[in-house]
Amino acid sequence: MRISIETRSQPHVSRQNIIYALALLLIFNLAACAKKPVNEIFLMPAPDVYDAGAIDPFTDFDPIETIPYEGMLYATDREPADGKGKEAFYQNKRGFVLRLGVGYLQLGDTNISWEEARKISLLKNRPDNYPLKITGGEEFGILSDSYTVFTRPADLGPEANKPAEIFAGKINEKLAKSTCKDIYIYVHGYKVVFENPLLVAAELWHFLGYDGVFIAYAWPSTPSSVAYFSDLETTSLTSYNFRIFLEYLARETKAENIHIIGYSAGTRVVINGLQQLANIYKGESKETFQKHLRIGHVILAGSDFDRQLFGSYINDGILDVPKDTTIYLSELDSALGLSKWLFNRQRLGQMWEERQLPEGLADLLWQADDFALIDVSDVDKAGTGNGHAYFRQSPWVSSDILSTLMYDLSPEERGLFHSQEWPIWQFPKDYITKLTAKLVERNPALAPLKKQ
Repeated sequence: MRISIETRSQPHVSRQNIIYALALLLIFNLAACAKKPVNEIFLMPAPDVYDAGAIDPFTDFDPIETIPYEGMLYATDREPADGKGKEAFYQNKRGFVLRLGVGYLQLGDTNISWEEARKISLLKNRPDNYPLKITGGEEFGILSDSYTVFTRPADLGPEANKPAEIFAGKINEKLAKSTCKDIYIYVHGYKVVFENPLLVAAELWHFLGYDGVFIAYAWPSTPSSVAYFSDLETTSLTSYNFRIFLEYLARETKAENIHIIGYSAGTRVVINGLQQLANIYKGESKETFQKHLRIGHVILAGSDFDRQLFGSYINDGILDVPKDTTIYLSELDSALGLSKWLFNRQRLGQMWEERQLPEGLADLLWQADDFALIDVSDVDKAGTGNGHAYFRQSPWVSSDILSTLMYDLSPEERGLFHSQEWPIWQFPKDYITKLTAKLVERNPALAPLKKQ
């Protein structure tokens, strides 16, 4: 659009200023996806279902010491640090190929025992902030499947598949020692450095008792206040690598299920990666997808994705790729509200205006047992900050997500409900009581302990 300096009016200038200001406001609101670019975060609040040991997912010995690779596995298509900037591991720009490695973890202070660390992390009201740190890392190398005609060397050499073999070997070794034989992948949001997804993945894994294998997928978002739009474009590129990664895990590991947790702008990576799989294997049955790809629960929180575009993906079969898909919705997410204003498009993670669902979607939700929308608008602490990070900040939402991953419970089995007129799941007032009872029913060894 051309603007004539001589003829533009003052009201037009004012509108442009308003748009610019609101765009900046969106950027700073979505920055809640991250904290300052450091190698440390404070551990998220304990899920309420674990409150003061009501259910304790932990062993009596330090589980980190039993992890064969002693840390958090990662996959990243960031450019490696070159020593010229402040980044310790990877730069905040595209690296194009997918690199595999492990980041080393430290939970709490170094001078406390595992028993003390376990008790502190489960407290509903911790006496102090409880840090989780990345202390170092090791890259195994490039996943050769991720090379393209623009990045492939003239001769890959006989060692080209070695990084993939090492990474899969680490996964399979950990799975062999785990009660749960599943892989969990966390895909982060906008404006974070490399370390952040490793730390968030680590705290989620902590409350899963370090069972199974957790992997942080660190796509090249940029910790800059003006990087929102460039980050969104980057998700289109990195979704290709994410799809390649999922196919590699299904082919080379012994995982029974591969679960995915996508957050904010990172849901674009997840959704577009799954849509690529739906297109590549178009016409295949859900059973075939499960047999060959083994993608289990797909959980999308604070999804900054075009709602109508996702609807078209449903028509193309995206729901057939995973075992099931859960999308959390909120009326309190002001970051998505600003994103909606900026693009003039409804976001997938928003509640429907006036709670009116399209007839076709309502029919699908009534009939499908592999697709759920869950409203967190009335859930305790779901509106903390700008209401965008509720999957970590609300002990009820984190309880719901973790119990889904740990025990494969449906929304109804977890205690959620919906009315006969409204096929969107909601949290009852006695949600934690109902969830605890169901978990104990599923596994009597989890019987609540008396508080001491």
